[in-house]
Amino acid sequence: MREDRNIIAYEMIIETNRDVKWICKTLEDMKGSIEDHEARIRKLESFSSETKGSEGKIAAGLGAGAGGVVAVLLKFFGG
Repeated sequence: MREDRNIIAYEMIIETNRDVKWICKTLEDMKGSIEDHEARIRKLESFSSETKGSEGKIAAGLGAGAGGVVAVLLKFFGG
């Protein structure tokens, strides 16, 4: 009877050990997945910043061009 309990306890320890190994592997896989997602997010944020800077340059250029045209027209029409 006592020997049966020892066998059951030993089997439970082995099963628990397998479960812990599986959990550790799953956590490592999740960590890799999270790092991959973070890298993608950083790339998207960088692209977004570049796009905003590019749009700002275009807007500044258009504003300067429009201001120049208005100045020429005012000078031409005597304003």
